[in-house]
Amino acid sequence: MDPINLIIGVNILATFGANISGAKQGFKTSITQVKERPKTYLQHLPTTLATISLVLLIVSLFQLGTLPYDETNFTFRVIGLAFYLVFSWVQIWSFRLLGTNYSQDIVILQKHQLVTKGIYSIVRHPHYLSQIIIEVAAAVATLSFLVAPLALVQIPFLFLRAKREEALLQKHFKEDFETYKKKSGFFIPFLG
Repeated sequence: MDPINLIIGVNILATFGANISGAKQGFKTSITQVKERPKTYLQHLPTTLATISLVLLIVSLFQLGTLPYDETNFTFRVIGLAFYLVFSWVQIWSFRLLGTNYSQDIVILQKHQLVTKGIYSIVRHPHYLSQIIIEVAAAVATLSFLVAPLALVQIPFLFLRAKREEALLQKHFKEDFETYKKKSGFFIPFLG
């Protein structure tokens, strides 16, 4: 197996293990009482697309649905690998910072708190930013023409989901969220 693809495969296994606690927390929020859970296609579509993208990435690790690997694209692949590795762990860090507030759904929990520490002090949606970078970087690192279009399709849905979350946070945290919003960026630090 190609060494870059091998590193991505190992990282998939490692991040899967690191995400188990987040998955447990997401399951808990699906069975606990919440203050508000809007009914929207954005509850499931982005996660479904991310799951399909992960399956296609695993397929791409075996050089199925990829462009040929050669020396002319090696530098691009290494850059893609670096971004993929860094942002897959940034995403896990952002999930862990949310603690008991983490949910795979757009939801406000009974004891929900506004998280503004760590990476959330500069970016309000680091998990979605990371997801976008992970998908694009994975497509570059594997030269996958299967993952690349799906990565681009996900961007507007992640943006819309983040906007929907912000409306919910604004509704429940009012002035605290407005203050936080002025100090942090939407996807890019300090912008938006």
